[in-house]
Amino acid sequence: METKPTHITTGQIGEQTAAELMEKKGYQILHRNWRMGHLEMDIIAANKKEIAFVEVKTRTSTLAGAPEEAVDILKRKRIIAAANAYIKYYKEERTPRFDIIGILLNKNGEIEQINHLENAFHPTVKTINKNSFSGSWRWHHRRKTIHY
Repeated sequence: METKPTHITTGQIGEQTAAELMEKKGYQILHRNWRMGHLEMDIIAANKKEIAFVEVKTRTSTLAGAPEEAVDILKRKRIIAAANAYIKYYKEERTPRFDIIGILLNKNGEIEQINHLENAFHPTVKTINKNSFSGSWRWHHRRKTIHY
């Protein structure tokens, strides 16, 4: 009898696969499922030069589109807010990057396809309000201030 992966199992398979992919590419996994207040990041990985904030989307079907297409503008804002919090909290100096890893599983829960979108998006100029720090704050990185 075939066992279809559950929602939680699907996510766990995807995040484990994504972490292994990042390690194969020479990144060290710093955190998985990192949280600060209401902010959350699936994977935070780094090498000597860059820190990658990785959103993982795993699906068992493409009926609603490719997994990576599920990262809409609202989700991107949340990812950027989480990255801001992480950089501020850990005083991170490496160049940040935002990746999306989309993973498609077959009906048996086996990996069918992996899409790694490096530098999938970039912050735009706008202020973040009401986050886990009191008041509004900005991302200060290498003499640049990025407002989102």
